Amino acid sequence: MIETRHTKLLRSKFMKEEIQEGMSSLKKGIIGLAGTMVAAVGTYVTTQFNTLLGIEEESETPTEIVAPVENNNTQQQNVNVSGPEIIINIPQQQAPAPTKTIIRETVKEVPAAPVEVVEEKPETPLERMQRLKREAAGRNK
Repeated sequence: MIETRHTKLLRSKFMKEEIQEGMSSLKKGIIGLAGTMVAAVGTYVTTQFNTLLGIEEESETPTEIVAPVENNNTQQQNVNVSGPEIIINIPQQQAPAPTKTIIRETVKEVPAAPVEVVEEKPETPLERMQRLKREAAGRNK
């Protein structure tokens, strides 16, 4: 096969484009992989942030329990109030008597109206011919 100078130039131009396209897809793959790795490391660092810095969580530290102090030096205050005694009688509150509500569903049956069976007698050929002639005459008028 005879290759001309023009076909050689075209072939070399296409080869260069294929090589460049292959390299660009390789670059894109490497950039994508690097981005994924950065995201994974960032996620790990954020989840393990406290342990990487050596900070303990509050739930792991023991809490102090303080016992109440008993004071043996108690002082009693005596208050003498003179005056009439006021007695207030509050009647005992009683709950209202419980009421029972009974809900009954009843079904009232209504007898159905008697059905009249109407039987049409079959049309004879002679009657059918007469009916069709009347309908045709009514349409032609």
